[in-house]
Amino acid sequence: MEKIRRWPIESSAVRTMGYDPESSTLEVEFSSGDVYRYYSVAPADVEALILADSKGTFINQVIKARYRFRQITG
Repeated sequence: MEKIRRWPIESSAVRTMGYDPESSTLEVEFSSGDVYRYYSVAPADVEALILADSKGTFINQVIKARYRFRQITG
């Protein structure tokens, strides 16, 4: 898979995130520097993540619970 372009996020837990709609892959760089990829993520969940008051809580409660993921750096 090609590199996913990420953008900065205003969050204490998340530094950057990006989404590839062709592969439905969400890539998240946490404030620790660790980068994770989440697979087959629905666009509605990406939108909800962007709008969430707490990005870290949303990732832990929704994204990690629903989607397969892999740590790619860190």
